[in-house]
Amino acid sequence: MSESRQKQVADYLDSLQRRLCATVEALDPARQFERDVWERASGSGAMSGRGVTAIIEGGAVMERGGVALSDIEGTSLPPAATDRHPQLAGRAYRAQGVSVVMHPRNPHAPTSHMNVRHFSAGDTWWFGGGFDLTPYLPYEEDIRAWHRAAAEACAPFAPGLYTHARAHCDEYFFLKHRAEARGVGGLFYDDLNELTPGIGMSWERCFSFMQQVGNAYVDAYGAILHRRAGAPSNDRERRYQLYRRGRYVEFNLVFDRGTLFGLQSGGRTDAILMSMPPQVEWSYRSPDSELDARLLPYLTSRRGENWLG
Repeated sequence: MSESRQKQVADYLDSLQRRLCATVEALDPARQFERDVWERASGSGAMSGRGVTAIIEGGAVMERGGVALSDIEGTSLPPAATDRHPQLAGRAYRAQGVSVVMHPRNPHAPTSHMNVRHFSAGDTWWFGGGFDLTPYLPYEEDIRAWHRAAAEACAPFAPGLYTHARAHCDEYFFLKHRAEARGVGGLFYDDLNELTPGIGMSWERCFSFMQQVGNAYVDAYGAILHRRAGAPSNDRERRYQLYRRGRYVEFNLVFDRGTLFGLQSGGRTDAILMSMPPQVEWSYRSPDSELDARLLPYLTSRRGENWLG
């Protein structure tokens, strides 16, 4: 992979991180992101790299938000990658990406996640990423707007791309042991390159799609925060939010490949686990059957519903 292409990716990811932080800070001016700039030399292990982990905590709007920029290189891929790509075992690699998780304070404002990434190992390359939404007190207006933004991000690139990435998202962000989705979906795509069946694109088109996904996330989630972050809420709704956050923790620790890749590659543990919500309540049973009846259909029987109509 040429240095010029990798620099294009790095420059965009830097601008995306800055824009994301500015969007949240504009809603919560009393709190600013703390930027932890880090660098790891090759002598400190198999993985080396650099990045900026931006964290905001304890705000009126964002209880915890993380925007992590990383650019890492390694001499050998960890099992989280080679289990799916055994032909790359033992090969040097470079991985660049921005990963975002937002946990608003208000129960009416949903948690969100976004990731865009670029991977190369010699002549092999691919892009991955997407975004998904995890409401606790769901609003159908928000769900429809979210999926419209996802579909519009995909539309210029390949027929069926939204359908493919939407289905992949529904499949991936699923808690098998609970038989329920983590949230209401969005986009998820992996290993996207010129060889991807049905939606393969050139490097330039894949890079353009990465930018479209990142920019669409900023706009779509920013609009939802504007609508919900100041909504009146009560202790009952807060308790339910804390209970449901436990599902988010379960997914990230049990199923999430990004978490496993980071830990197995010797990454910075605190930065990898920034996705965890700052407060969670664990209880044997749901504290609120009425709020369950409002949320759970979106995660079970209505999972995969067409939200574009």
